[in-house]
Amino acid sequence: MAKLVFGMNQSLDGYVDHEGFAPGPALFRHFIEQAREQVGGVYGRRLYEIMRYWDEDHPEWGEAEREFAEAWRGQHKWVVSRSLTSVGPNATLVDGDLEGAMRTIKAEVDGEVEVGGPKLAHSLTELGLIDAYRIYLHPVVLGGGDPYFAGARPRLRLEGCEPMGEDVIRLTYVPA
Repeated sequence: MAKLVFGMNQSLDGYVDHEGFAPGPALFRHFIEQAREQVGGVYGRRLYEIMRYWDEDHPEWGEAEREFAEAWRGQHKWVVSRSLTSVGPNATLVDGDLEGAMRTIKAEVDGEVEVGGPKLAHSLTELGLIDAYRIYLHPVVLGGGDPYFAGARPRLRLEGCEPMGEDVIRLTYVPA
């Protein structure tokens, strides 16, 4: 059975921003290993379009970027969108029954599936389908942007807390 995990980098004031801050080398190494272990990812349109960057090699990449791209390309992606008509390699478009599609993934896929994007995670939270929340808490204050929790916060129980290097702490919560 699949486990749906929503995990993202977050500022101290609760925002996610892919341009406001980025993981340092130690945290990026963690994300490479995590991508190797996960069986796939569920993405909203916006984050999927950002992540498509990893579909093609770039000459300026170092070894770490190439490793991440290889791991990400190996995962299956489910893309939730009403506006896209097609998706890239190793991806499936989910444009209809979100709950049914996610319940099918949970029943038929074995392993951890990343949930990407606060708005998508909010929808899945309302459906009771998120199994864990991973907050990678960075020591920055953004003052605005997309909040990690896009709606009412679910009741959560702290399952783990781990320093990740570069002053980042990973907090893992599960539904209470």
